[in-house]
Amino acid sequence: MSKAKTGEVKPFGMKDKIGYALGDCGNDFTFILSSSFITIFYTNVMGVAGWVVGTLIMCARFVDAVTDVTMGQIVDRSKPGKNGKFRPWLKRMCIPVAVASFLIWQSEFANMGNTFKVVWLIVTYLLWGSFMYTSINIPYSSMASAITGDPGQRSQLSNFRTIGATLAGLFIGFLVPQVAYVYNENGVSTLSGPRMTIIAGVFSVCAVICYLLCYKMTTERVAVPQVTQKLNVGKMLKSLVTNRALIGIMLAAIALLLGQLGMGTMAGYVFTSYYNNGSMSSYASLFGALGILVICATTAVKISKKVGKKEMSIVSCAFSTVCYIVCLIVRPQNVWVYIAFFILAYIGLGFFNTVIWAMIIDVIDAAEVKNGVREDGTIYSIYSFARKLGQALAAGISGIFISVIGYTDEVAAAPSNYPEVMEKLFNITCLIPIVGFGLVVVFLVLIYPLNKKKVEENAAVLAAKRAESSAE
Repeated sequence: MSKAKTGEVKPFGMKDKIGYALGDCGNDFTFILSSSFITIFYTNVMGVAGWVVGTLIMCARFVDAVTDVTMGQIVDRSKPGKNGKFRPWLKRMCIPVAVASFLIWQSEFANMGNTFKVVWLIVTYLLWGSFMYTSINIPYSSMASAITGDPGQRSQLSNFRTIGATLAGLFIGFLVPQVAYVYNENGVSTLSGPRMTIIAGVFSVCAVICYLLCYKMTTERVAVPQVTQKLNVGKMLKSLVTNRALIGIMLAAIALLLGQLGMGTMAGYVFTSYYNNGSMSSYASLFGALGILVICATTAVKISKKVGKKEMSIVSCAFSTVCYIVCLIVRPQNVWVYIAFFILAYIGLGFFNTVIWAMIIDVIDAAEVKNGVREDGTIYSIYSFARKLGQALAAGISGIFISVIGYTDEVAAAPSNYPEVMEKLFNITCLIPIVGFGLVVVFLVLIYPLNKKKVEENAAVLAAKRAESSAE
């Protein structure tokens, strides 16, 4: 039952939306930094082969398969307290996740042996991504269902979450290239290790501040009951495997992250080596983020309300796919023309990103209608694993392709001497988002079943169910 109806708490409002946006800012101060720069940091600064970095990041997802679901079960089975069921995790875990992230970026170890550097990457990346980040992101994501039970207000939370992520991405995407890239003695743009270490420390502090503000500004109004029945792994797996909506949104999320983070990862290479100006990625991130804030954040919820979240997302991701197909064909030599393609594709995927968190709640609602049990934490944990898998694929495939095309320390030091490698570099820079965004369209069309009509039907069933429960 919603506590807001009893007058015990303030009604849902702007404070909740801003607070929830700040929560994803906290997430992305470590997540975007990792997804966008870890491959180039460990290849160009630490001297680890790209295929090694990519393989290790992908293998880490096998650990996440256990830790994400475990954390989802912990959240579902936790007993709500006076501060809610999900919010306390923000306060508990904000400092551990920030410290774990900072440890990844220790450039002072660049001269250590290769074995030490690989082990350091494995340990710190697992500590951050598989344990600490999981322990704060899953409760944070699950919290949306407890802040409000109204589908429209949940869409607003999803919109503000995207705004928060976009602002963090704007800050990171613009600041890091401006500060971290320098020109070496040969006039080649390169990433500075010591500067990246300082940046990571600053962003870790920013993450803590954002998490604490999210904790302070949000209120859990909907009492999400504690799951008390004994865990039946077989039954849970069967339920998940037969949940077409969850499978569809998971596959779409994996493909989305492959395309989106592949864009970010490869930007570090294409701007520094192909265009010899690493700082230009700042402007791609700046104008892309502004496009999302000005266009997507102001119109996506309205459009999705009219035509449906699924329907809008299919069109927007198809547009992004076409943008990179044209870019691959045109092969612009002017960096600003490439940035224009980047921005258009980024805005296209922004429409899907703006509503995707509301789509997860639609999946949770559909599961509750079907099974009679609401398991926010478990479903969010499975979805979180899917997003991490997409992150791993973006970093892994990028790292492996970087090695396959022959991109080495020698190429990074004098890219103009290796025109064939540069041509291959540009190809994979375009092909990764083409494949990623194209697969999003395929998965939403063929697998994800929750169109506008079905979402509205499920919302009506749950509203009637809760009204009946309240009357009792």
